[in-house]
Amino acid sequence: MPTALFSVWDKTGLVDLATALNDRGWRFLASGGTARILVEADLPVRAVSDLTGEPEMLGGRVKTLHPAVHAGLLARDIPEDRAALKARDWEPIDLVAVNLYPFEAIAGQADSTQEQTLEMIDIGGVALLRAAAKNFERVTVLSDPADYSEALDPADPGAFRRRMAHKAFARTAAYDAAIEAYLGQLSGASTPLRLSAYPALELRYGENPHQQATYYSLTPGGGPLGGELLQGKALSYTNLLDLDAAWQAVHRFSEAAVVVVKHTSPCGIASSSDLSMALRKAIASDPVSAFGSVIACSRPVDGGFVHALDELFVECLIAPEFSGQARRLLKARPNLRLLKVPGGDSSDEFELRSVSGGLLRQSLDRGDPSGDASWRVVTQRQPTEQERTDMEFAWLACQPVKSNAIVLARSEGPHRFTVGIGAGQPNRVDSVRIAGQRAGERAAGAVLASDGFFPFPDGVEAAAELGVTAIAQPGGSRRDQAVIEAADAAGLAMVLTGARHFRH
Repeated sequence: MPTALFSVWDKTGLVDLATALNDRGWRFLASGGTARILVEADLPVRAVSDLTGEPEMLGGRVKTLHPAVHAGLLARDIPEDRAALKARDWEPIDLVAVNLYPFEAIAGQADSTQEQTLEMIDIGGVALLRAAAKNFERVTVLSDPADYSEALDPADPGAFRRRMAHKAFARTAAYDAAIEAYLGQLSGASTPLRLSAYPALELRYGENPHQQATYYSLTPGGGPLGGELLQGKALSYTNLLDLDAAWQAVHRFSEAAVVVVKHTSPCGIASSSDLSMALRKAIASDPVSAFGSVIACSRPVDGGFVHALDELFVECLIAPEFSGQARRLLKARPNLRLLKVPGGDSSDEFELRSVSGGLLRQSLDRGDPSGDASWRVVTQRQPTEQERTDMEFAWLACQPVKSNAIVLARSEGPHRFTVGIGAGQPNRVDSVRIAGQRAGERAAGAVLASDGFFPFPDGVEAAAELGVTAIAQPGGSRRDQAVIEAADAAGLAMVLTGARHFRH
């Protein structure tokens, strides 16, 4: 008669699994609260303490750490090991269902004390998982309730046991890494950066057909950007880069906003209480670049939004939700990818980028460190109230644009929008000129935001020639005074924000 050992913190699916195994003639061992759950479900179970002959000790800290348990797990299906068990009247254990104390969750809570957090370091559970996983040729180890149903009737039992062993060791590795990181924080020590990423999507290729590519999720079974692809062709490598850039950009705005992205840099941004109008304004910022773009919306997409999209070809739409009407209308575009990410912007605190032989890590740029409290007017002319409002929008809009970033923006009633964006140029004055080309006549009366300071007056002079009336820029150049004098000579208002927002 096969034996299963249960010792779980998360009781999800436990009774269903045990009931199914009981119907198939299995017998059970369980510890502590797990045993009580099975007893309450009228399932026959033997307490681990009955097997070991020792009571649980130290308030439950010691339950399964006993040779009777670990010999039953580690015994191979060979005569010598079977004889060793029989000599002690012990039985082999054939299946283990274990999940660990929620250390990561408790450590992540701001109000958790050190004592509470350390108490959540699981010892016995990790030992059970490792012992069972090591002996996967005979023992099935289940570290995740999501695998319970497949465990009952796996298509290939040997392959399933091997896969579950891999999953168990991955779980204990991630668990130990979380503990190390917590203790490193307590001691102020620099700890290695350890990541667990799980292959989620095999992509056709990378940026080019000769490059192989895979999308890895930071959570097992995670969807792209933590969302769900509702329709359309499979996502590509460049789709995912553009979607991420658009999603991060659109969440810089507290009000409803739309961002159009091409090649990871926004080409149109607008905010409005009327989402359809925001879409139209964002597209109008650069309608040529909007063709084949990715569009992000910070609010649920409805039928009006789809109608405003008109016949424009776009690769992907990303939003927190799509209404039933929007889904029905968008079915007419079967190749259009719809990505639903209901959780809004990610809670990530830092970002990583690869360089040859290493990684770069930085905290995410979530906006000005001190809001706009440090904005300082440095020109003779003060900005009007409308110019200040428009500059606040332009300043947010330029932050996700590739450096050197220049954004021209204006407003009409409650609608705020870009009219020209210059991005990714080796010098700032070229970005000003490109933004002006995109804006055309709309540049006259617009405001300008620059992600970095103007190193020379030429950028300000070029903006004045376009008809720009006010500028927001970080300041900090050795030639700030010359730049300010150029603004005064042109009758512009200028604020120094005191914060830079490069996006390389």
